[in-house]
Amino acid sequence: MDFKLIISGAVAFFALINPIHKIFVISSLQNQFNDPELRYLSIKSSFTAFLILLFFMFLGELIFNYVFHIQLYAFKVACGVVLFYNGINGLQKGVFLRLDKNINLNDVLTVPIAMPMIAGPATITAAVTFPSHYGRLNTISAIIIAISLNLLFMLFAKQIGKLLTKLNVMNALIRITGLIVATIGLQLIFDGVANFINTLNL
Repeated sequence: MDFKLIISGAVAFFALINPIHKIFVISSLQNQFNDPELRYLSIKSSFTAFLILLFFMFLGELIFNYVFHIQLYAFKVACGVVLFYNGINGLQKGVFLRLDKNINLNDVLTVPIAMPMIAGPATITAAVTFPSHYGRLNTISAIIIAISLNLLFMLFAKQIGKLLTKLNVMNALIRITGLIVATIGLQLIFDGVANFINTLNL
């Protein structure tokens, strides 16, 4: 294990996960779920995201190319659409996730919270490609650190949200983050389309 490589990989994964987005997502669910439920959601979705990234790290190329015959560009476009829609909601409505009152907590735990909000196309791509440079053990350690730090943001989202509301910047930050998330989603769509066009030119 190389400590410098682990930290470098963790920083990259942490940036790709975008924990600020998760603060607003959890805050938007406070009216529908109580504190223990949100804590369960945060922990379980983080663990699920870790398993998803671990799965793709070991079997990503095999699953994409040989089992389902799915190209990475198609995955990017699909996840980009989800992120774009989520970002537009935040930008226009000031809420990232508004659910039906009768929806079950487990119905949103895996999709969209664990994937693509935590284990999204960017982090999955990193999980598939990083081991060749960082090594598998270092990559796993980096993923654990990044998801653990993101989990802290999710667990304290209510307190952070209250502080931002008190400072009267909560609504503005939600909409700014919504714009950023929508832009990231759109960029993923463009990247996926560009990758697809490149395959046609080969």
